Amino acid sequence: MKLIITRAFLAMTFLCLFASCSTDELEVTPTEKESVEISADLVVENDFAQEVLAEINTYRSSIGLNSLAMNNDPKVQALNHTKYMASLNKISHDNFFQRSDYLKSKGAVKVSENVAFGYYTAQEVVQAWLKSPGHKAAIEGDFTHTGISVVENDRGVPYFTQIFVKK
Repeated sequence: MKLIITRAFLAMTFLCLFASCSTDELEVTPTEKESVEISADLVVENDFAQEVLAEINTYRSSIGLNSLAMNNDPKVQALNHTKYMASLNKISHDNFFQRSDYLKSKGAVKVSENVAFGYYTAQEVVQAWLKSPGHKAAIEGDFTHTGISVVENDRGVPYFTQIFVKK
């Protein structure tokens, strides 16, 4: 009888110990942890984004195209994507179709996107885009509105997203 009670006690102790050592409730997924730590190190550069827009519109005017108006919907999408790139230190068009679908649900009939990193003036980034056929096509495209975001990562490297929209 004493042996049965001892085994039962040991079994209960083992279960309690096992359950109390579980980290399921305390575990933070890497994505949650990274987004908290990374977001504190990013700097949003609104004036820099306005300079990029001015350069783009100057170029478009010089070739007879309409100026692009800043619009909040593509700007928010551009900002979220730029923060994503800067936090990962990676240039990408990841999830572009989700941004495009969202903007189309808000009235856009056509959407395009340019991204870049590592340029320290508006003139530099726009000139780099104009040297690339795909980026140049977006700049010269049949668009009416835009959203531009410039975000510096924790090392001060600027990342850029410009989303073009035709409404």
